[in-house]
Amino acid sequence: MNPSTDLPVKLSDVHAARDRIAGAIEHTPCLHSKTLSRIFDCEVWLKFENLQFTASFKERGALNKLLLLTADEKSRGVIAMSAGNHAQGVAYHAGRLGIPTTIVMPAYTPFVKVRNTEGHGATVILHGTTLAEASLHAHQLAAQHHYTFVHPFDDPHIIAGQGTLALEMLETAPHLDTLVVPVGGGGLLAGCSVAARSVKPNIEIIGVESTTFPAMAQRLQGQEVRVGSETIAEGLAVRDIGEMPLSIVRALVIDVLLVDESTIEEAIALLIDVEKTVTEGAGAAGIAALLQHRARFVGKAVGVVLCGGNIDSRILASILMRNLVREGRLVRIRVRLPDVAGALAKLTKVVGDAGANVVDVEHQRLFGVFSVKSTEVELTLETRDRKHVTELLAELESHGFAAHLLGSAE
Repeated sequence: MNPSTDLPVKLSDVHAARDRIAGAIEHTPCLHSKTLSRIFDCEVWLKFENLQFTASFKERGALNKLLLLTADEKSRGVIAMSAGNHAQGVAYHAGRLGIPTTIVMPAYTPFVKVRNTEGHGATVILHGTTLAEASLHAHQLAAQHHYTFVHPFDDPHIIAGQGTLALEMLETAPHLDTLVVPVGGGGLLAGCSVAARSVKPNIEIIGVESTTFPAMAQRLQGQEVRVGSETIAEGLAVRDIGEMPLSIVRALVIDVLLVDESTIEEAIALLIDVEKTVTEGAGAAGIAALLQHRARFVGKAVGVVLCGGNIDSRILASILMRNLVREGRLVRIRVRLPDVAGALAKLTKVVGDAGANVVDVEHQRLFGVFSVKSTEVELTLETRDRKHVTELLAELESHGFAAHLLGSAE
């Protein structure tokens, strides 16, 4: 099905946006990943939008919109509502262009995004616990102060700007038959759909949402929108998707896949491990789709948009450690020992001989211990994988140690 001429955004709009923003936006790499292709049994190409100056694709639409403002609109200033990446894109380019900027962000916005937005010269107002509440406040301020509201996704100029990355992908890898695009409010998905389907009508565009915020999938299926309250991919945490993006998505018959929170975490860790690139939750959603829906992509030439890289360092550290636990590379075991000299030394020798590394040791003599003459020791260990954990437990048992794995390595 070819894009309809009745759609609010056309290929000519995307081309015009590309010419307009040229030179001020990074032409980010679109590279073939040999390792991910082997892992997923398909040809994987990655579009590194996390390498934009503000680490997100949002710069594209924001700059396109700002460049189309009148002189009067620029002098009065702009306001935007965003959980972070749109805020930084608007703040950075408005600052370059000398346009006063106010950004309203939900209270849960990661500090790194707040700090970076303020660093570009914008005034940041934290308001509300949802994007909807932040949006309402931003519209109120816009009316009060006569600011121009720069919508993060429900605007034809924003959508056209986002679509420019799909043009770049297909110029680098024209043989792609599938594009996998994260979905928040729908602007990126809509823009990429218009651009890609206009250039290559038979290409399949697949959106990706978190199971906690499946608003686009629900709207497409005619269901009542029900979303959660938290997600590792705050860029996807949108309840009220754009009506304009929705109309484009419906017209182009796009499928939207859902991915679990744990899979998004796994995808973030996989991209660091394999590609040595840092993405935020939304940025890794495309790889999460390949992880959770492998059969859907086998044998295809798949372009995946890594749409952003703004992630709090503490969250990233937790994700990496949790992934080590998930893979069985970091485990905790509880071992009962006789409370006699040399028992701990014997235990750690068996552990070391089995190829595990002791990270931490905790003694327990008082709570829940079987006998006053025994002690419990909890060891945190570095191991190779789940198979190694199984072998380690068997080795401990063969030496007379009753060892119990704490938590799950599954």
